Amino acid sequence: MDFFPLSGWIPGCTRPLVIAGPCSAETEEQVMTTASALSAIPEVKVFRAGLWKPRTRPGSFEGVGADGLRWMKRVKEETRLLTTVEVARPHHVDEALKSGIDILWIGARTVVNPFSMQELSEALSGVDVPVLVKNPVHADLKLWIGAIERLHKNGIHRLAAVHRGFHQFGKSIYRNAPQWEIPIDLMRQMPGLPVLCDPSHIGGDRSLIQQIAQQAMDLEMDGLMIETHPDPDKALTDSAQQVSPETLAAILTKLILRGQTGNHEFERTLEELRHEVDLIDDELIRLLARRMLIAEEMGRYKYAHNITILQLQRWKELFADRIHKGGNAGLDARFLGELLRLVHEQSIEIQTNVMNNS
Repeated sequence: MDFFPLSGWIPGCTRPLVIAGPCSAETEEQVMTTASALSAIPEVKVFRAGLWKPRTRPGSFEGVGADGLRWMKRVKEETRLLTTVEVARPHHVDEALKSGIDILWIGARTVVNPFSMQELSEALSGVDVPVLVKNPVHADLKLWIGAIERLHKNGIHRLAAVHRGFHQFGKSIYRNAPQWEIPIDLMRQMPGLPVLCDPSHIGGDRSLIQQIAQQAMDLEMDGLMIETHPDPDKALTDSAQQVSPETLAAILTKLILRGQTGNHEFERTLEELRHEVDLIDDELIRLLARRMLIAEEMGRYKYAHNITILQLQRWKELFADRIHKGGNAGLDARFLGELLRLVHEQSIEIQTNVMNNS
């Protein structure tokens, strides 16, 4: 698929593109005050504001709706900023385009539903407007790619993905788990697609925005979408994750944009390290293959002696032992735990196949 670079549809765009504005448009004064302050920050090219807010439960502030489109039009007329709003229904698309909104974005709760994505894609058919596609709520890369493909199939080529993290169970410092490997895989599978990061939704806490934004830049993402409010603590929605325009300017000033290539000495050292990684990966593959051959042999032995495949107590002891050893070696327990479970599942599958075919 062909995609247009951000510089081709956002005038003066350099890396990182910054999209900023309040989680929700609340009043005309709040919108214009924010936009005026953001227009003084050179990196900010696009003003965002939520008009139609899909809330988890009814009764919360659900946005000002189409009334806010008039305020967005003022932003466009009185500042240098382009405008973007979230759309979740075909009639949102119609109203936004009639009001001259420059860019549309599709939120995580919409992307997760292929029926909604199909409706929006059809509503956008033949319309020359850029669209930002946030990742689905849950960590499903196929859904994310599918949403982008539906839009592309209907003629939208000015597309960008927005990484806003994924729903998670259990306690974490993040509101939504970054799971950086998923947007990295998206960039691998869809080369040329611009990818932005939404540190506000990943962190859920303004104190985390700086580090998340930096990590996004270190992973060569193209831009940032950061929620900005003139008085964040009084925001009607998601107050904890919004920053003031002054704080946003400070965050952007502190960002380090590391070069993708370096001098000859840098390249030589990097190539040596990459070669070492390649050798280690080859060894890991060889060892994993050997482990699965032993698992197959164990399956035959268990079958011959009428022993069940899974000895739960043995697995618990093995898991605890490996996690302990991994901790002593400096490995992250969550990473090692997931790896051990995958290896164990494959081992069980191999032994099951041996018994079923014996």
